[in-house]
Amino acid sequence: MTATLDRPSPAAEAPADLVARLRKTYAGGRTRPEAWRRQQLERLRALLTENEGELAAALYADLGKSSSEAFITEVGFTVNEIDVALKHLSAWMRPERVSTPLNAKPAKAYVVREPLGVSLVISPWNYPVQLLLAPVGAALSAGNCVVLKPSELAPATSAAIARLVPRYLDPEAVVVVEGAVPETTALLEQRWDHIFYTGNGTVGRVVARAAAEHLTPVTLELGGKSPVIVAADADVTTAARRIAFGKFLNAGQTCVAPDHVFVAESVHDELLRALAAAIEEFYGKDPAQAKDFGRIVNDRHFARLAGLYDGGGFGRTVTGGSRDPETRYFAPTVVDEVAADAPLMGQEIFGPILPVIPVTGVDAALARINAGDKPLALYAFTKDEDTAQHIIAGTSSGGVTVNHTLLHLTIPTLPFGGVGESGTGAYHGRSGFETFSHRRSVLEKPAGLDVKLLYPPYSALKDKLLRRVL
Repeated sequence: MTATLDRPSPAAEAPADLVARLRKTYAGGRTRPEAWRRQQLERLRALLTENEGELAAALYADLGKSSSEAFITEVGFTVNEIDVALKHLSAWMRPERVSTPLNAKPAKAYVVREPLGVSLVISPWNYPVQLLLAPVGAALSAGNCVVLKPSELAPATSAAIARLVPRYLDPEAVVVVEGAVPETTALLEQRWDHIFYTGNGTVGRVVARAAAEHLTPVTLELGGKSPVIVAADADVTTAARRIAFGKFLNAGQTCVAPDHVFVAESVHDELLRALAAAIEEFYGKDPAQAKDFGRIVNDRHFARLAGLYDGGGFGRTVTGGSRDPETRYFAPTVVDEVAADAPLMGQEIFGPILPVIPVTGVDAALARINAGDKPLALYAFTKDEDTAQHIIAGTSSGGVTVNHTLLHLTIPTLPFGGVGESGTGAYHGRSGFETFSHRRSVLEKPAGLDVKLLYPPYSALKDKLLRRVL
C-alpha cells in the first residue's frame, strides 16, 4: 500500500487535521471488519520479515545491537505477537455470552468488543521496534486507527519506521509522526480515544495529565528498580548466568532488567564469582570487542550512568567499571557492598551496572523491596517452591519470573504491565486486544413477551414476589 499523492506528509499535516482525518476513516467503518484487521496484521508482519536487515542495521546504528539480539528482542518478538493475534483474532472478536439472572429472563446477555477509535502510541528508544509495533499490532487487531510516535532518540530506527509504514499499512488509518518534544506535545493536545505510552514515570505523568483533559484512557508502561532475590538454596551458577543475561542484554537498557540483587550472605561470595564468570563467558575478557554487547544510546544517558557509578556508595567493583565516552561503551559492571543511600540505589539504573547487596535472608530482602515503589518486575532464585510462593505473596510487582529473568514478558498469554509507580494497564496477546477495545454490554429481550411484575402499581403480592426474584 502507498500513500495517495494529494495528501500532505505527516510532518506537514497539522495534528488536529491528522486526527480529524483518522476520525473520518474510523467513522466510516473501514477498520471494523475482521478482514481489514487481519490484512493489516499480515502487512505488519511482512514489514518486519521483509525488512529485517534494514531494521537490524538501524538498531545497530542507534544502540549497537547485534543482528541476533535485534531478532530475538525486536523483530522476532513482535512477529510472534502478531502471529498470536492472527491465530486467535476470530475468537477474540466473537461475542461473549454471559448468564442472565431470573429477574431479567427471558433475555439474551452478551459482551461485544468494539474498537475504542483513534489511538496514539508513543514508544521509547530502548526497544524502538518492539515497543512501538507490538502495541500498534494490538491496536490494529482491535480495529483502531492509530498514530505512531517513534522515539527521536533512536533516529535511524524512527526514520526506517516512518519510511516503511506507509508502504505496508493502510495510510487512511495508520500514520507515523516523527519528531521530538514539540511534536509529542502537539499530539498530546489532541483528543484521543486511547493513549499508549512506554517510557519513564516523569513523562508518564505528563501524558496522564494531558489525557485527563479529554478523559482519555491511558496505558502507561513505565519502569522502576526491578529487584532480584537469590535465596541460600539457589543454584548459584545458573542464577548468575540468567541474571547476567537479563541485566546486560541491550547494555542494561531494558525496563525489566534486573536492577539490583539481594543475595543471602551464605552464597554472596559464590554469586559474585559466578557473575564475573558469566560475564566473561558471554562477552569475553574484553567486552568492548564483543559483537553482542551494545552501547549506551546517547551522551546524556552515558553521562548519567557515569555519574551514578562515580558517585560511589559501594565498597568495591567486582568486575567492569571501564568506559569510553567516545564510543559510549560502558563495560558490564558488578559492584558490591552497596549502601542503601548510594546514588545507584536512588533511581532506576537503566544501564550495565549491577549492585549486589548481601542480606541475612529472604525476609530481609522482602523488607527492603516493600520499603520502595512497586517494581515492574521481580526475580527470585530458589529451589524451594514454598520459598518462591512466600516471595510472590510477600511482594507486589508488575510481573514475576522465578529462576530466570525477563522471560515472563515473552509469554503472550500473560498480561504485561506495571502496578503503581511502574505503570498502569497491560498488553501482549489477548490483553493487548482488550486494552484497545471497549467491552460493551448488550441485553436483548423479546418484544412480544412483557412481564408486568416490575411495573407499578405495587401490591403486597408483587412486593413478595419481587423480593424473591431480585
